[in-house]
Amino acid sequence: MGYNRGSTLSQKPLEYLSELVKVQADGEVAVQSLIAETMQKNGCKVDFYDYLPTQVPVKGEFSISDEDNGQQRRVLIATVEGDPNLPSLLIFAHPDCEAFKDLDKWNSDAFNAFANNGKLFGWGVADDLAGCACAVAAIQIILSRKKTSLGNIIFASTPSKRHAKGVASILHRGITADASLYLHPAESGKGMGEIKAVASGQLEFSITVKGSAPDTTEPGHTAFSHLGVNPIEKAIKIIDGLSALNEARNSRILHKRIHSAVGRSTNLHISRITANSEEKLSRLNETCTLGGAISFPPGEALSEVKAEVENTINNIAQNDAWMKLNYPKITWISGVTGGEVEENSLFYQVASSAIKKITGDLPDVNPMHTSSDIRNPIVEADIPCVGLGCLGGNLSQNNKVDEWIDINDFNRMVEVTSEIIERWCSGEQKKGPEGPRK
Repeated sequence: MGYNRGSTLSQKPLEYLSELVKVQADGEVAVQSLIAETMQKNGCKVDFYDYLPTQVPVKGEFSISDEDNGQQRRVLIATVEGDPNLPSLLIFAHPDCEAFKDLDKWNSDAFNAFANNGKLFGWGVADDLAGCACAVAAIQIILSRKKTSLGNIIFASTPSKRHAKGVASILHRGITADASLYLHPAESGKGMGEIKAVASGQLEFSITVKGSAPDTTEPGHTAFSHLGVNPIEKAIKIIDGLSALNEARNSRILHKRIHSAVGRSTNLHISRITANSEEKLSRLNETCTLGGAISFPPGEALSEVKAEVENTINNIAQNDAWMKLNYPKITWISGVTGGEVEENSLFYQVASSAIKKITGDLPDVNPMHTSSDIRNPIVEADIPCVGLGCLGGNLSQNNKVDEWIDINDFNRMVEVTSEIIERWCSGEQKKGPEGPRK
């Protein structure tokens, strides 16, 4: 189905979301095709761009998985061309979902959206088909009002998962706007009661520490342990050193929004320790590998954070006779730079007041969605960006089943989005001294 100009809101957004869930069984391309068809029926200009994630230039971001990410991807751009002298808005959501798994554990058909007890269940409904459906519905509402005094409205359906870099790909193609809105159900449990306006940066890493088995042909090493080097014991030194670094960083780094939420502004943890893969606990392995991550607030450079971790490990190694000769191997797995929008900024105020009008309450700022895609327009193109979305839960990416969104909150999401479009693109807010970006 598609929307026609002038049709009323009613159940259409929910019906359209259900359709996206259904076609998703045929893959990302099918989702993009349905969105394209719908936007064309709305009179939008629709373009597709194919790209390779490995060839997208990015600022302050990397992933070693780029080496295996050679699959061509496609972004969809739907544009409502408006007055170039009025503020423009880039809206984006992602059409790609998690790999299908555990479908037999669902209580309903994952690709046949099922409404029950105020919730809509379906594969990818909260990650991020609701965002795509919301964008389509909100633009349809704006078109039905037949307003002519609006700036350009751009909806980008951009692959995001597994470092797909869809948003970055269009920004580096020169697609731009005066502000940007990321539509995605809230993963915090607060739904339309919050705005994502802060995204911490994050680095993921592994550290491989060498050891040495005792020189014996005996199958068990326990009696000979003192003649070998236990890599786990060496790894513990590194864990202790990184823990000290974590506390030192928190004593000198302050981001008020993040600190007020959780009592600190940056964090480092070790989340994986791999050593002996054998079943025999009496044997020493020759390596121990640690895996971990460090989050850091907007304003810190990714390179500076990397250097702190590397210097800490170097100091530990230089003060250990074994590790000085058998230096730990650090592998940087992925990294992104953080970004934020201030609460006193024009676009934040427009989004916040729109939520207040529809829900009756001013939203809180969620500063805890690390690596959120709101960072992309901010970091890559200096475009202010906030994120919002309805209440959702049981996300497949969290290894849950029966993914859902709250139906009433989804309807509020659509209304808020249309309100933001109209307020921002009409120039209702005060323009900056240089006017809108062309």
